[in-house]
Amino acid sequence: MADVMCANKMYTGTKLSFSRSFMHNKATRSKSSPRLVTNEDDCSMLPGLPDDVAKYCLALVPRPSFPAMGAVCRRWRSYIKSKEFITVRKLAGLLEEWLYVLLLDSGGKRSHWEVLDSCGNKHRVLPQMPGLVKAGFGVVVLNGKLLVMAGYSTADDGTNCASDEVYEYDSSLNSWSKLSNMNAPRYDFACTEVNGKVYAAGGCGIDGDCLSSVEMYDPETAKWTLIESLRRPRWGCFGCNFDGKLYVMGGRSSFTIGNSKFVDVYNPDMQSWGQLKNGCVMVTAHAVLKKKLFCMEWKNQRKLAIFDPEDNSWKMVPLPLTGSSTVGFRFGILNGKLLLLAMEDDPSYKTLLYDPKAPSGSEWQTSEIKLSGLCLCSLTIKA
Repeated sequence: MADVMCANKMYTGTKLSFSRSFMHNKATRSKSSPRLVTNEDDCSMLPGLPDDVAKYCLALVPRPSFPAMGAVCRRWRSYIKSKEFITVRKLAGLLEEWLYVLLLDSGGKRSHWEVLDSCGNKHRVLPQMPGLVKAGFGVVVLNGKLLVMAGYSTADDGTNCASDEVYEYDSSLNSWSKLSNMNAPRYDFACTEVNGKVYAAGGCGIDGDCLSSVEMYDPETAKWTLIESLRRPRWGCFGCNFDGKLYVMGGRSSFTIGNSKFVDVYNPDMQSWGQLKNGCVMVTAHAVLKKKLFCMEWKNQRKLAIFDPEDNSWKMVPLPLTGSSTVGFRFGILNGKLLLLAMEDDPSYKTLLYDPKAPSGSEWQTSEIKLSGLCLCSLTIKA
């Protein structure tokens, strides 16, 4: 606490130091190359300050200045990109919640990411994702960053070309970067973050074959590692994290065998798979909120299926929709509430909001959030 109080008092005094450092390096870049500048003679984060205090001061700088900070020197940029930066901002109470939504553009040929703030207002449009336009990819949040993994692109002859590419979006620097490729190209697979690592399981491979392989990405080594495979091939599935374990649910065991209600559960500590029999089948939307899984099955688009891992139980909650509406949904989470975001263009639809903490009978509300396109997927990031 003493360090925090000290840092708060010193922050005003370090503004000048920050400004001098930025202007000096800006001038240096303008005279030479556009590359990041390093100062080998001064290895401190901010001259005259211990690094722990300097890091706290840098974390207090308003978010719009992060890209400029990242251009000052490699050390600042590395710090802004690090997990430590997120941790320090969290300790300072400065983390903000953002809803990232992938929207299909008019015409249905391209997509783009938009970011909404905690009030549902449009904050920014992300730079275009690098690489080929793909479908069937996985999206995960890791250390406050957005990861877009694998998927497939369609060749001129109509065949699907599976990818093993992985890209990361850093909201602090407003930029995309390429991470290590996966071991196996795949699409329509399960993925999620568990204990600070990313897992990808099953899906379809380079020849369209159903996969049972599973791999794990460790941000410390920046590498993907194959781990024990699923007990059976599985595609069209999804993953979620409960109590530090990977749950793989839904989808099909193959192209000829019907929907799978088995749940594959991986324990990272034991490095082994277990199994539950009380699962779900073809799921069109899913989200984890308040340690429960909310999903919508393809066969029943007008009820929420809610899974409680504590007792392996399910309950069904009807949606407050009337008439013969054909609107499909993706899920988003904002301010601890579940958003039902429309997948179809229906001017009459108002975004539904489900509050699991509300008194019985008043869980459903409407939101003023109106997306500028059709929702393909969404994630919540705190950064």
